[in-house]
Amino acid sequence: MSKSLEGVLVKKAYARESMSNSQLAEFAKCADPESGAYYFTENFFSIQHPTKGRMLYKAFEYQQDLIKYYHENRFSINLLGRQMGKTTTASGYLLWYAMFVPDSTILIAAHKYSGAQEIMQRIRYAYELCPNHIRAGVTSYNKGSIEFENGSRIVSQTTTETTGRGMSITLLYCDEFAFVRPSIAKEFWTSISPTLATGGKAIITSTPNSDEDQFWLLWKGANKRVDEFGNETKLGVNGFAGYIATWEKHPDRNEIWAAEEMSRVGEERFKREHLCEPVIFDETLINSLTLMEMTGSDPLQKQGQVRWWKTPEKGKIYVVALDPSLGTGGDNSALQVYELPEMIQVAEWMHNKTTIQRQVRILAEITKYISEAIQDQYNVYYSVENNTLGEAALVSISEIGEENIQGIFLSEPYKPGNARRFRKGFNTTNKSKLTACAKMKNLIESKRMLVNSKTLIGELKHFVATGSSYGAKPGEKDDLVMSTVLALRMSVTLQSYDPEIQKRLQDSLDDVVEPMPFILL
Repeated sequence: MSKSLEGVLVKKAYARESMSNSQLAEFAKCADPESGAYYFTENFFSIQHPTKGRMLYKAFEYQQDLIKYYHENRFSINLLGRQMGKTTTASGYLLWYAMFVPDSTILIAAHKYSGAQEIMQRIRYAYELCPNHIRAGVTSYNKGSIEFENGSRIVSQTTTETTGRGMSITLLYCDEFAFVRPSIAKEFWTSISPTLATGGKAIITSTPNSDEDQFWLLWKGANKRVDEFGNETKLGVNGFAGYIATWEKHPDRNEIWAAEEMSRVGEERFKREHLCEPVIFDETLINSLTLMEMTGSDPLQKQGQVRWWKTPEKGKIYVVALDPSLGTGGDNSALQVYELPEMIQVAEWMHNKTTIQRQVRILAEITKYISEAIQDQYNVYYSVENNTLGEAALVSISEIGEENIQGIFLSEPYKPGNARRFRKGFNTTNKSKLTACAKMKNLIESKRMLVNSKTLIGELKHFVATGSSYGAKPGEKDDLVMSTVLALRMSVTLQSYDPEIQKRLQDSLDDVVEPMPFILL
């Protein structure tokens, strides 16, 4: 044997050695392409138990099922509760694969650097405790990679947009994929998928995080077993086999454990971490259980890029709210249409490469459509957020001419004593944003406001407490949320003119909703 650079004893590559008949039989059982993975993990895979120390891995029944899914499916996605041994089980299978499937490139993609190193440490630990007649010789032995004499290698990396790009991957293992930032996860999967198309194998494991991320999208595809033609499929329509293991499958856990754990972490966290429900327990503006119930619906029709969920009706009042953007590919410009007094989302538009002038014209087209549909332009109100870029939107409205836009241009009431020069539209301050957010939370949680857009619901799931206000989590957007906030502020302004709107929006002592998450002002 030779020493690695770190002083750990490893098996020397290409060394001649003799085996007894029993050792040869054990090696042959490990090398069996059908049953070798099970035999190896059961007899030669050692782990460091947190309380029992060094011990041979003894898989629980659900962990044996997990190995089966790994081995018998080209693509498997696995939804498991917290502390269910998913990383340990995967480490054993990956080590076996590297040593007994020659010329394989195994990529471990973890959501954090520490996670990638933890998996490699478990693989290294198990390798070093393997008997010499079982383990393969190594040609390179590092913290982030191991290369074996059979031509196989294991590489661990943090998941980024470019992870694995340019590699010919035999087996991809994604650890805690649901916790990779959504924008990164989407780009990573788009980039890595072609490298697997030629025969590569993929294993994805995670506890849930959200029902809007790339992991959950793949999970839903794995559990959809009817194709577009109505035919049942053996695997999911995306080719993945899906496996789930919640806390009940762990033999060391019972109802007493569950009750104590729920008391310790809370119901929402317990549901996500141990029942594998995609409950969001970050300090979201909207209660996470309410968010789970919000499913949205598909639009009834589309007019260009404007999505409509409801045909405008006579006798109803409509607010059209535009939150503009520069239109150069960064933040989205967003527009919302709500029907009053019921506070029903009627339509939505969003784009990030539309000029401000065109954004205003889309607003005008929408107000015209509604006005003609209900035959009353005086029940249609429109406005814009007038901070920064909103000034340019006001200029565009002026150039078109308010008289040429059907509907009434609504502005926030002028407050006496306010030294600020009056401007049309609505100015967003931290105070006005918090007030409107509190109102939106109350209305949604008390089911007095109907959100139809799945995209908007997705943004609400990432709209969290940030410092002294609310905003999107890093890597997410909140443009649809903010245009909804503007629509709500418009509705609050209109309530002084319409008792039905006031009745809908007013807070009642009978409303049972969770309080706003605490924010230090």
